[in-house]
Amino acid sequence: MKPGPYADQQSPRQPRRPWVVGVSGASGTPYAAAVLRGLLDAGQSVDLVVSRASRLTLLDETGIAFRDAHWRDDLRTWLARGADGKPDTFDPCLDDVRHWSAGDLAAGPSSGSYPVQGMLIVPASTACVAGVALGLSKDLLQRAASVTLKERRRLVVAVRETPLNGQTLRHLVALDEAGAVVLPASPAFYAGATHIQDLVDFVAGRVLDAAGVAHGLYRRWEGELGGSRADS
Repeated sequence: MKPGPYADQQSPRQPRRPWVVGVSGASGTPYAAAVLRGLLDAGQSVDLVVSRASRLTLLDETGIAFRDAHWRDDLRTWLARGADGKPDTFDPCLDDVRHWSAGDLAAGPSSGSYPVQGMLIVPASTACVAGVALGLSKDLLQRAASVTLKERRRLVVAVRETPLNGQTLRHLVALDEAGAVVLPASPAFYAGATHIQDLVDFVAGRVLDAAGVAHGLYRRWEGELGGSRADS
């Protein structure tokens, strides 16, 4: 049998398939940091989009300025910080993180042909929720989310706001109907939290659960009342 025209060529390498993580301007930057650390600890690749509004929130909540030109140093400083504000609590490895500027609408995640596993928006502001629900695509974060929905990939929206008005609730219903997972950033207390980091990690763990990424961020319910106090 005559060999095919590509017989002498090596098999193509499997493409990198990251999770896109979008950080919007809602309060809750520790949630984003915990999700990012969880993905990286699980050996997942990450494409990061930090909105303009979220940079103001990050500066206000942590004192860290996130700059495109110095994103790796700024991200390392951010992810090393604990939820209590203590620096150098964690030692993140950023070898498989790629950053895209929020204003870059020609970036990889803006196209459905760019291979990704899905997208996590943590935290998601009501403005971000509205933009994605209405398909506005005003920046890369919203565009990447719209692409995720149209390609039928997993989209997790960790909305962080209270109270919620009717308009936002309708937008959340629209996202649910479009196939997204709407995940309010609501910590639970059955896991035996003793520190603010425990509460943050619970929410981050639920986000990773929705994405199907294995982690050990919180104690799971095992059907035993008082189980969370057993180790106290």
